[in-house]
Amino acid sequence: MGVLASNRKRADDCSGFTSQKIYQNSPDFRVLKKPRISLTQQSPEKHILPPNGTVSRLARYPEAKPPLPREVHAPCKNLKFRLSVSRSNQYLKPNSSGYIEKEDFSPVSFNTMRNFLSRRYDDAKKMAMDALRYSKKDKEVIIEDNEQGGEEEVSDDSSVEEVDVEDRRKKIVEERNLQPSSSSVVTEFNNGSLRVDNAGKMLDSLSLSHERVQFLSIEAYKNLLNSAERRNLKIDDLSFEIKLHEKRWDALRSLRSLKKPVETFVPLTEEELSEVEGAFSANRRNVLVSHQNSNIDITGQVLQCLRPGAWLNDEVINVYLELLKERERREPKKFLKCHFFNTFFYKKLAGESGYNYKSVRRWTSERKLGYFLVDCDKIFVPVHKEVHWCLAVINKKDQKLQYVDSLKGMDAQVLYALERYYVEEVKDKCGRDINISSWEHEYVEDPPEQMNGFDCGMFMLKYIDFYSRGFGLCFNQEDMPYFRLRTAKEILRLRAD
Repeated sequence: MGVLASNRKRADDCSGFTSQKIYQNSPDFRVLKKPRISLTQQSPEKHILPPNGTVSRLARYPEAKPPLPREVHAPCKNLKFRLSVSRSNQYLKPNSSGYIEKEDFSPVSFNTMRNFLSRRYDDAKKMAMDALRYSKKDKEVIIEDNEQGGEEEVSDDSSVEEVDVEDRRKKIVEERNLQPSSSSVVTEFNNGSLRVDNAGKMLDSLSLSHERVQFLSIEAYKNLLNSAERRNLKIDDLSFEIKLHEKRWDALRSLRSLKKPVETFVPLTEEELSEVEGAFSANRRNVLVSHQNSNIDITGQVLQCLRPGAWLNDEVINVYLELLKERERREPKKFLKCHFFNTFFYKKLAGESGYNYKSVRRWTSERKLGYFLVDCDKIFVPVHKEVHWCLAVINKKDQKLQYVDSLKGMDAQVLYALERYYVEEVKDKCGRDINISSWEHEYVEDPPEQMNGFDCGMFMLKYIDFYSRGFGLCFNQEDMPYFRLRTAKEILRLRAD
């Protein structure tokens, strides 16, 4: 039954729909649904509706306007002076009906404001420059009239001008006192409430004051004067140091310019040269000479170290130092009283285990030497640096501890060790306590310098030779080949000249 009822209902509906088309002009006809309008049949013209229809009655009323947009509660940009060029000069403005419309601002207001500000700035600048110009003119007139001798006229004119200048200065000071602080102007500017009067006052603050400028110029002049005085002191110190170094350099050049002592550069004869060449070419196992006091034998192999380009060995150095001591004994008046330690002394005194005076205490007994070290003018100590020879000198004559290196090196440890040794040696051998802490530790600044990697031993021997004679170090690298041949000749003859 339900199915039949539903079908009947649908049939009625369908029959009603069909009757709608047939009886469309009847007075009881009502539009049940809004007619569908096809997109293809749309036209910009209005459709003609029946006058008594519902649609026609609704069309007589005006179109409903959309409600006001809801107010947006969100942060918005605070425009300064409500002037902005970045939004195309358009701003919101409520009209009489309550709706918000857009208002257009022309750039005329901006140009007016800019012209006004620039005009006020130019006026303030001109006023300041006029004040400066009047003050300068006032001083010039007074000086010129005094020179010409018109005292009465100068007094009248200058008084009038001074009154004008003082009046202008008082006005400037009063206007400055009436000006607001810079912080208040800034706050007003940020709040967007800066008025034309405030802008004018802000520009008036740019006016220059002659008194202020003069005060600043005096302070700046004083600061410059103080800095110049400090620089002058530094320049004086530098000039003193320069003069001191120039004097030292002149002294060194004078030593170099001295004539070389004749006895230290005596050329070898042909006989001596042939003797040396024969020793170099002899059998290396043969003993060429033996030194009795030091018990050192010089073989052909040992003597080869005196050839050009070879490193000196301990035997040659120690034999030559013994010959220098024998030379002093032969002619004590010609040479300084010196002591020559051998190449093993410093290794024993301050070797790898550190400073140890007891290891060398018996090296310098009076019975062995025949004298005390405290009686010597100079004490020479060869120092071996693995592959390099240096010289240390205990110079009692000049009260110095000297360090000489052909490569211009320095070693403070060597000088402190020798200072300690000398104090303990004097106390042990003579029973006296001495203090040599006031002695100068000198690193010879400009000694003859080697220009290769094998002549350091030869340089050290010549330092000792020249210092023991009381000469300056007046030789150089070019003299090394000659000194090698001469040393070989003196060792072969066991006599140092």
